Amino acid sequence: MMSPMVQDILILVVGLLLGAVIGFFVSRYFMKDYLKKNPPINEEMIKALMMQMGRKPNQKQINQMMKAMEKYQ
Repeated sequence: MMSPMVQDILILVVGLLLGAVIGFFVSRYFMKDYLKKNPPINEEMIKALMMQMGRKPNQKQINQMMKAMEKYQ
């Protein structure tokens, strides 16, 4: 039999681990949902960046950049 003190410590450690695992998956779900609704970069941003670099981008170039960005998300 375990002493009550060891049992309490074991319950505490298991509770902390379980809370950390649940917290990780809940926060991961909410971050994916947030990034889906609010993407970090959109077509207007890509167009503005290319224009600042002195290039006039066409739609094909913008689409290529968007596909490249989505690949890394």
